Amino acid sequence: MPFKVRKRTGEIVDFEPERINEAIYKALESVGEENEGLARALSGLVQDYLRLMNQDLIDIETVQDTIEKVLMEEGHIGTAKSFILYRQKRKEFREAKSSAGIVDDCKLGINAFKVLEARYLQKNEHGKTTETPKELFERVASAVAAVEAKYNANVEEAKDKFLKMMTNLEFLPNSPCLMNAGTDNGQISSVFSLPIEDSTESIFNALKNAAVIHRRGGGTGFSFSKIRPRADVVNKMQGVASGPISFLKIFDLAIGEIKQGGKRSGANMAILRIDHPDILDFITCKESHNTITNYNLSVGITDKFLEALQKEENYNLINPRNGEVVGQLNAKRTLDLLATMAWKNGDPGIVFLDRINSPRSNPCPQSGLIETTSPCGEQPLLPYESVILSSINLSIHVIKDSEKNILEIDWRRLRKTVHNAIHFLDNATEINKVPLHETSEIIKRNRKVGLGVMGWADLLIKLKMAYNSPEAIETADAVMKFINNEARAASCELAKVRGVFPNFYGSVYDNGKEYYRVRNAARTTISPTGTISIISSCSSSIEPLFALSYLRKTSQFEMLEVNPLFEEIAKEEGFYNEDLMRKIAQAGSVQDIPEIPEHIKKIFLTAMDLTPEDHVRMQATFQKHVDNAVSKTVNFPYYATVEDVRQVFLLAYQLGCKGITIYRDGSKDMQVLSPKF
Repeated sequence: MPFKVRKRTGEIVDFEPERINEAIYKALESVGEENEGLARALSGLVQDYLRLMNQDLIDIETVQDTIEKVLMEEGHIGTAKSFILYRQKRKEFREAKSSAGIVDDCKLGINAFKVLEARYLQKNEHGKTTETPKELFERVASAVAAVEAKYNANVEEAKDKFLKMMTNLEFLPNSPCLMNAGTDNGQISSVFSLPIEDSTESIFNALKNAAVIHRRGGGTGFSFSKIRPRADVVNKMQGVASGPISFLKIFDLAIGEIKQGGKRSGANMAILRIDHPDILDFITCKESHNTITNYNLSVGITDKFLEALQKEENYNLINPRNGEVVGQLNAKRTLDLLATMAWKNGDPGIVFLDRINSPRSNPCPQSGLIETTSPCGEQPLLPYESVILSSINLSIHVIKDSEKNILEIDWRRLRKTVHNAIHFLDNATEINKVPLHETSEIIKRNRKVGLGVMGWADLLIKLKMAYNSPEAIETADAVMKFINNEARAASCELAKVRGVFPNFYGSVYDNGKEYYRVRNAARTTISPTGTISIISSCSSSIEPLFALSYLRKTSQFEMLEVNPLFEEIAKEEGFYNEDLMRKIAQAGSVQDIPEIPEHIKKIFLTAMDLTPEDHVRMQATFQKHVDNAVSKTVNFPYYATVEDVRQVFLLAYQLGCKGITIYRDGSKDMQVLSPKF
């Protein structure tokens, strides 16, 4: 007899036998047994059990319990286990939503939902979440679109365009924009540069400003290069200077006590020039893992240093107080020490100072020299400068070629997203409420924005390209060239209506050619995309995949997590089963697992399957078509040598990178990402 089913929401619906068949087929498929006939037979047994209960109304939990029972009784233990794990995942997701009291109106994945609930969705004074994911995007879109009124344009049309772009996960701005746009805390840029001069007043004023910025959700970059060296004279005082490292340690302790808006921990960059007299102390200041834990470090490399290195000569150390040469160091030995420390714990990285001050990198030289970068190095910054960063999700900008039955890049959709994104970012620059007058002024005068990408590794997999293949490098070149050109074109279109950026005259663009009349002094940046890539359910930035399968453990259960693209292809190819996925989780790679077909191994490379040179070449390829810089980690295996690190530093310069950061697996006590649990 027919009966009805009570869903978990309390809603009562008609029993649909096909839903049972579909659930069982998916469970069979997950263990590599694609058998529609078997699925229908097992579904029939489940329906028989349910009818024998002779009830008019049955709970959905009872239906699923019966599916488990039939699978076990019929000897399909692996399939039953897969179904149980699926139920556990869904239960966890429901509990996460229930505990937050939020409607998942964007149908996001569980990790995306958890990140949004924990850090992005607005809360009241009692800590209760007061908006849904879609309402978050509506809040941001409304705030950014309101700028249209200033130019007598259609506010609602812009809002709909921006909202669609975000809810479709085609594009997302940086975290402070998602958190703060449309709220009392209107600081929506994520990276700031704070200059430090050689005075106590300047040093502690910078620290005070950093505290304010971090409280509002930003990260900071500093150059300590102007501070006089340790033991140098102090005017009008009978004493000696303590040097930049002592002040860096004070900054580190202070920032360690600050949480960015209560939602993010502090991110900071400290840079010291290679020719500063205290450079050796700086290079080794993080030799202990528990020292200076709130700062990334980079050494500012100069062309003069590189010339001395090439000639195997010494180079000069210069006192920033008076510009006098106070000593020399051997260039090779200094680079060797730098490589040794980076090999040991990942710090310092390097940034090429003359390169980030070239006309392309510093298009407004009348505004000063670039001395530092954002915390991850992707954004070289003038003194007091700040930029709103963002990323396009490349993984969904694909279209199927029905004749060839393959996926290709959807260039038309990508062009539309780039133009909409530049429009969004230019508007966002108007509403960015920063706490410092100097920062507000330089933002308005240069109007720099930072449009980047995420989902690159996912895109390559969909195109069936290996990350380290010539085809992938060619595609990277084509994609970023296209994005950069379209971003410039979009900025030109905006300039026709809104005018060029105020510092245009005297900039590198002031050459009388219409092609260079842009609204924004810089437009593209490849930034790390930690949480916004989680929200978008795609791979991070231009990084390769970190792992294909891993075990996630909680106090209640152990759950197998598999990369969705790998799981999909494994099921299509018929080699998916849970035991194999666990084996991959333990190995951290598929390359030495015989059950995996060779053509699958080729495209599913993880970060540790690649050579350091592969990482650098990909970074350099993107950098060719990026106005600002590229943040990327060059991964080394544990057994890499100091000389390997040294060679990568030199390769980065040779290939045109603006900086480089390396990390040797297992070199730190605590590692943020690990494929093994």
